[in-house]
Amino acid sequence: MGAVETSMADSELAVSVLDFVGIPYGGTATEAIDGSVELARTVERLGYRRIWFSEHHNSPTLACTAPELLIARVGAATSTLRVGAGGIMLPNHAPLKVAETFRTLEAMFPGRVDLGLGRAPGTDGLTALALRGSEQKVMGNEFPQLTGELLAFLTDTFPDDHPFRSVQATPAVPGMPELWILGSSDYGARFAAVNGLAASFAHQINPELAGPVLRAYRRDFRPSEFLDAPRSSVSTIAFASEDAAEVAEFEAYWTLNMAKLRSGRLGPISPEELKEFAASSGYPAAREQMAGRLNAGSPEVVATRLRALVEDTEADELIVATPTPSYAQRTRSYELLAAELGVRGPASE
Repeated sequence: MGAVETSMADSELAVSVLDFVGIPYGGTATEAIDGSVELARTVERLGYRRIWFSEHHNSPTLACTAPELLIARVGAATSTLRVGAGGIMLPNHAPLKVAETFRTLEAMFPGRVDLGLGRAPGTDGLTALALRGSEQKVMGNEFPQLTGELLAFLTDTFPDDHPFRSVQATPAVPGMPELWILGSSDYGARFAAVNGLAASFAHQINPELAGPVLRAYRRDFRPSEFLDAPRSSVSTIAFASEDAAEVAEFEAYWTLNMAKLRSGRLGPISPEELKEFAASSGYPAAREQMAGRLNAGSPEVVATRLRALVEDTEADELIVATPTPSYAQRTRSYELLAAELGVRGPASE
């Protein structure tokens, strides 16, 4: 397979979407998935480049345990938007199964499928054990080996003496998914640089590392059969609104959501719980602690922060996650950011 060209789209800044498929208080998984389908249709119309679905397990407020199924659903509901996993937590899966799943998706949506790979479990330790079946697989770092096997299955390049040489990932397809290595530390980006793969960094997890890590990735990148030059993206939390009350509510919601996640108190956030948290004496300090991990405010303020993030990281692409429980506010935020960032939809081309 020849190296992929890395030219940008017509718009100066390529912008994409990361969707956790959140289930709001009082809502259902069906409603959350339907909302994600509608969001995909909207951002396609607006001109966003791709939508990715994360992989999380044992999370009652998220409906993204099977990103490959969400890709199939959204791919069928759109026509030009790239659809992908952001990402598949590879140690949870057999490489052959991942290769066959994404070859099937590539057959369904040729040239539109992305495969982002992560090494974290996407869950707690006990759930990881239930997924992987052994403590050795939970504790060990098998990511390099698993990724090597996956790439060999996707490119049909196992050496003659490899035990899997006669195993084919089917169905056979002329192309392959666009590959990305995900990370929130320097590990993923270093792995991507050495192996000539695209890198995506989660600013929302480690904001202080995003710039240094992605700049180092660009400096250390080695061309490969997959890419002839570095390609990077940075994901972040962002919410734009012209209503200051909505901005304040989002900041409180995300801060409480992260506090519950860290303490293991998983569960939906009721309006009463959110109001009580926002009025608590500890909220200002908690909000300040989260300030560097999210971008919330007026469209102009948020867009300025996002451009600064892209400049600092030297990323080729910005990926925006807007995990608000209000579908209407989420959609409006993406509309406002598209206008402010100069994202161009089909109608404007």
